[in-house]
Amino acid sequence: MDSPSGVETATPPLPSTSRERLMTHALASVLAGSVLLAGALPVQAADYPTRPIRIVVPYAAGGSTDALARMVAEQLGPRLGQAAIVENKPGASEQIAITSVTKAPPDGHTILLSTLSGLAVNPGLYGARLPYDPLKDLTPVLLAATVASVVVVHPQVPAKTMAELGTYLKANQGKVSYASAGNGTPSHLGMEYYKKANGFDPVHVPYKGGAPALQELMGGQVQLMMALVPEAMPMVKSGRLRALAVTSPKRLAAYPDVPTVAESGGKDFDMTFWYAFMAPAGTPPEIVSKLNHAIDGILQEKDLRARLAEMSLDLAGGAPSRVTELIRSDSARWKKVIDEAGIRVD
Repeated sequence: MDSPSGVETATPPLPSTSRERLMTHALASVLAGSVLLAGALPVQAADYPTRPIRIVVPYAAGGSTDALARMVAEQLGPRLGQAAIVENKPGASEQIAITSVTKAPPDGHTILLSTLSGLAVNPGLYGARLPYDPLKDLTPVLLAATVASVVVVHPQVPAKTMAELGTYLKANQGKVSYASAGNGTPSHLGMEYYKKANGFDPVHVPYKGGAPALQELMGGQVQLMMALVPEAMPMVKSGRLRALAVTSPKRLAAYPDVPTVAESGGKDFDMTFWYAFMAPAGTPPEIVSKLNHAIDGILQEKDLRARLAEMSLDLAGGAPSRVTELIRSDSARWKKVIDEAGIRVD
């Protein structure tokens, strides 16, 4: 400090005991602050939720993903004491919805219901262009449900089994067309996987969604498709399409007479579509656990299980780690199919 005379004088040093007391006091203050900060998170988690919960869905209203989200939301609000609101954000192969959730506060008030496509297929399709990393930018909450696809053909196709379809495809190489819900969708990847494993060469015709693809198949513009069971089986029941096999590892309880692709000669074939609840990365584990237990409990409700069984959805549940394992395994599996088939998206 400056003296009145303008001559700088040195401040005498504190005795060692005084310095030790000050350091001890400062250290105690830091530790106390750390304890307070550490204790703040569990308190917030215990109070969660404090406002309505948004469930972001990457598809328009009316589809299976939207229906599943709304059924859960209907019961999630009463269980957690706050309203649960479904918000549809379709577009860009789930990227719009997923990116919005990765940027939301990680406090459990914004969660996502995504699928195999957004979480495990997109990384292989878009690579560095994908604006999110499913394993780094999101936190898994729960594997909600799975659903199989079914290989369906136009009634004029002379095949009633997968073996007969194989014979038909070999005899008409390059002349048979198959429909998909779009480039890079499960209906596209599943057929490419099947083609390569068997040496067939049907021509791919992509559409903008499963519904228009099935309409064209019923009209005879294309000959076959690997479509989601809930979308295709009503047309099979009406006689407008013929079902040859389901793509799940086991036969479906709702359609026990339809064999699997695997038992029809497609060894180890499995094209199972799945739905998973996710939260922004950094969401406190206590909040993730609270959401996991609440949604898992909802999925066990008898009425809900019956409603989803009508949609051919198999409810899953369990620990969040199940989602992480699926993302890792399916990402590697479908990236290989994408690379080998040379699939590209604009």
